[in-house]
Amino acid sequence: ELLSIEELDQVARAFILRGVSKIRITGGEPLVRKGMPELLQRLGAYLGNGLHELTLPTNGTQLEQHAQMLSENGVQRITVSLDSLNASTFERVTRRGKLDQVLRGLEAALDVGLKIKLNTVALKHENLHELPSLIEWAHSKGVDVTLLEVMPLGETGEARVDQYVPLPMVRDQLAEQWTLTQEDRVDPNAGPSRYTRIEETGGRLGFITPLTNNFCAGCNRVRVTCTGRSYMCVGLDDLIDLRAALRE
Repeated sequence: ELLSIEELDQVARAFILRGVSKIRITGGEPLVRKGMPELLQRLGAYLGNGLHELTLPTNGTQLEQHAQMLSENGVQRITVSLDSLNASTFERVTRRGKLDQVLRGLEAALDVGLKIKLNTVALKHENLHELPSLIEWAHSKGVDVTLLEVMPLGETGEARVDQYVPLPMVRDQLAEQWTLTQEDRVDPNAGPSRYTRIEETGGRLGFITPLTNNFCAGCNRVRVTCTGRSYMCVGLDDLIDLRAALRE
C-alpha cells in the first residue's frame, strides 16, 4: 500500500514543478522509515531548483544516529516534540520514550548545525507547572519553543478535554514572570504559530491555538499520506488518490 521511495520522489517533483517550495516529511517518526536517507538525498537535490526548504518533525529518538545524515542532505532545521524535561513525566506522556535518548539527539543535531524548534503541548495535569523552566532551558541553547493547545483527536486512552488548557491563559501566566514582546514581522517558517520574544531569555516563544484562535483561513498546506492520498485538510475526508494515478 505504501508509496515507494521512487514514487514519493515522483510525487514531490510534480508538486515542486507546480510551485510548491517547501516540503516537510512527517508521519509519527519519519526517521524510522526504511529508505529515508535515500529519500532525503533525492529531495535534497531539488534545493535551489524549485525547492526552498526541506524539513521534518521528529520525536528525537533517532536524532543521535541521523543528525549528520540530515545535515548532509540539505535539511537545515527540524522540529522536535518535547513535552517535559522530567524523565518520569516524559515517559508517562510518550508511554515509552526515554528522555536521555532525546536529549542526546538534540545535542547531536546542534553539533552539526541544525536549527531546532521545540514543539511542546500544554497539558493541564502533566507539564503546565514546568513550562517556564523548559522554555528557559531551550532558550539557553538557542532553541525556539512553540506551545500548542491539546487537540481532541485520536484515541489516547484518556479524555483529552481533561488535559486542555487555553494558551491565552498560559501566556498571561508567563507574562507575570517575563516581558513578552509580540513580533511584528511575519516569519515565513512559522506556519500557524504566532511568535513573541522573551526579553529576559532573549529567545522566541510561539503559540499555536487551533481551538481558541482558529487559523484555517490562513492555511497554505496540502498533505500527501504515505499511501498516496492527498488531503487539503486533515479535518476533512475529501481526498485525491495519487497512488492510483501514479500506477495507472
